[in-house]
Formats: sequence, C-alpha cells, structure tokens
Amino acid sequence: MRMNQDERRFNFHGLGLAIKQTREERGWTQAYLAELVGKTDSTIMSIENKGQHPSFNLFFQLVTMFDISIDQFFYTEGIEARTVAESLLM
Repeated sequence: MRMNQDERRFNFHGLGLAIKQTREERGWTQAYLAELVGKTDSTIMSIENKGQHPSFNLFFQLVTMFDISIDQFFYTEGIEARTVAESLLM
C-alpha cells in the first residue's frame, strides 16, 4: 500500500436518489436529462438506481443543474454529530 493512500470509497447511491427525486420533481425523463448532459438514458438510470460513479464533469453538471448540496453526502459523520448535538440542545 502506498503512503497516504485513502482507501475510502464514496457511495453514490444517495446522490443518485437525490438526482432522481429532483429530476422527477421537474417532470423530466431520464432521456431528457441525458440529452441535456450529452449522455445516454441508461447512464442516467445507472447513476440514479445503481449508484454508478459518474465522471467528475458529469457529477458537477448534475449537482449544479439540480442545486444539490453535496455536503450531506461527503461529510456524513459531521452532519450526524451536528444533528445529535443540536437535538441535545433543544
């Protein structure tokens, strides 16, 4: 193992579900979204339903297009700890 190698793997399933929910709220089909971002509808389906890892460019396009905050997916430990702390203060 290389020094400083990070073994963590990001789980895109939650992000895929957020993309799907936002897309559906706008009334968009997977085919329409795929056309907007220059991908196939099967690529969009795989991201939404299987948690497939998109390229960085596609990831950026999707989260900015749908205004999805990625903090909730990357900093889950901090959010959980903050939520617990906030509930204790109430």
